[in-house]
Amino acid sequence: MCGIGGELRFDSKAVDKDKMNKMLSRLERRGPDSAGTYVKENVGLIHRRLAVIDLSSSSAQPLFNADSTLAIVFNGTIYNYPELRREMQTMGVHFQSQGDTEVILKAFELWGEACLSRLIGMFAFAIYDLRKKRLFLARDRLGIKPLYYSVDQKRFNFASNTQALLATGDIDTSIDAEALQHQFTLHAVVPAPRTMLKGLRKLEPGSFIWVDQDGVSAVQSYWELSATRGEERSEQDWIEQTRAALQLAVDRRNEVADVPVGVLLSGGLDSSLLVGLLAQSHAAVKTYSVGFEDQPEERGNEFEYSDAVVEAFATDHQRHYIPNGQVLQRLPEAIAHMPEPMVAQDAVAFYLLAEQVSQDIKVVQSGQGADELFAGYFWYPQMNAAKGNPLRRFADHYFDRDFAEYSETVHANYVDQDYTSALVRKALETKHADTFMDAVLRFDVGTLIVDDPVKRVDSMTMAWGLEARVPFLDHQLVELAMQMPAELKLREGGKYPLKAIARGLIPDSVIDRPKGYFPMPALKYVRGEFLAMVNDALNSTACRQRGLFNRDYIDRLLAAPDQYHTRLQGSKLWHMALLELWLQHSLLQILIPPTLLIV
Repeated sequence: MCGIGGELRFDSKAVDKDKMNKMLSRLERRGPDSAGTYVKENVGLIHRRLAVIDLSSSSAQPLFNADSTLAIVFNGTIYNYPELRREMQTMGVHFQSQGDTEVILKAFELWGEACLSRLIGMFAFAIYDLRKKRLFLARDRLGIKPLYYSVDQKRFNFASNTQALLATGDIDTSIDAEALQHQFTLHAVVPAPRTMLKGLRKLEPGSFIWVDQDGVSAVQSYWELSATRGEERSEQDWIEQTRAALQLAVDRRNEVADVPVGVLLSGGLDSSLLVGLLAQSHAAVKTYSVGFEDQPEERGNEFEYSDAVVEAFATDHQRHYIPNGQVLQRLPEAIAHMPEPMVAQDAVAFYLLAEQVSQDIKVVQSGQGADELFAGYFWYPQMNAAKGNPLRRFADHYFDRDFAEYSETVHANYVDQDYTSALVRKALETKHADTFMDAVLRFDVGTLIVDDPVKRVDSMTMAWGLEARVPFLDHQLVELAMQMPAELKLREGGKYPLKAIARGLIPDSVIDRPKGYFPMPALKYVRGEFLAMVNDALNSTACRQRGLFNRDYIDRLLAAPDQYHTRLQGSKLWHMALLELWLQHSLLQILIPPTLLIV
């Protein structure tokens, strides 16, 4: 698990080492153990390492092949690398390290682009061919690992976060109008390739690109998610096969590491199930929970349920309680580590929890993806029962704002056509889904989750050098679950297959509890000092000069913040303030000097 970056110039100029240095400094938190660079003529590769597999210097990056014709920088973990290594050894391939990075490089030497279909794991990597002077970049199927890039007539830059790219100072930071609508309509999801800033793009999940002296190739997909029925299975078969696939995913993510692996235990069904499955095959399980202050309307922790799991499996447990004063104090810091603006309240929660967990361990498993894969959110039954066309059924229960309200939210300069409705309509009309709910879940798993919970978990944990593994997004489990009839998932209020697997394994109180959401009430009910902070941000000189928002709309929300919540129960006021705060921090960080030197 690491931070990667680099540059390939299209002109005759050499790569600027100072700019590489600036990028490297913005990746340090993702890889606190060591740094590596390769800068020669028109190419530069940089790497910050979090040592998890093969802790020796043999796996340091950039890593070269035997004849130094290929170089790789890699972020992620390949869970089947031992099997791939053994397969290639039978073909006469020799290895100099014990890690998964070299396995990717050797696989690329053997199979080229086709190596991607052989990799099981989460990854983003770049391979530079020194002979052909071209760069190959790829991202895992579910987009678990990030890969951002910028391109102009002179150069192509890439990195694991936007902060590294912005540090170069060569980025168009004007607002992308289409991305802005997605931000305020799709609960802060801006699907690839767009980001909030015109000059920053991200590689689509399950895709790759080539970059050479002629520029950037068209994005090519190597994996397509399908939600169509396969072979007929009984309910029991579905449950048993899902359990087996999940057990394999959990075991792989625990065993493929040369350091201990823990679990982020929220107290919900998903993380509790991970603990239960791990406890069956591993004697000791380390777990970590976090809680916050209550609000009159909502509790700030789920310790009642996480404690029950800890007691059931006698885990080595740490419980962390964070008061509102600390949340408020640390908010700017958390926002500064967001590669894109993240409105969900649990982003800050993950950041603060990761700080504590990283002092004890380097790798954790987390339950992201289960709700999307097995229909666990409250809006799925609502969509399923709704009437009308697919777009209407989806929008009425998911959109934070319809197009009319969005047009009131932002300045008229940013209002054009209804981009979000067009995107969602196309996604729901796909030939790769049998029913409306199949299409909804496919869209959620393949698109929405990538730039919402998955991105939050990666960026907030890696801000503390903590690797988060997500077994529910094992692509083989995802492929199986996407074939499952949606009505089976929706039974008993959602996630029926997981409840069936969990019954008799984890406490019934956790299985039968009401659905919870990683709570941080202070960011849902914006009051007191939090309201003052929001008011300051939206009435700041920077915000007014930016001219992004409609001032009448801001004033309306500030006058009655408790009255304006989205369909997904988020604060509309906080959404606007978060974007403004993120823009302020993102554009400010360009001016911060680097702390590392490339010589």
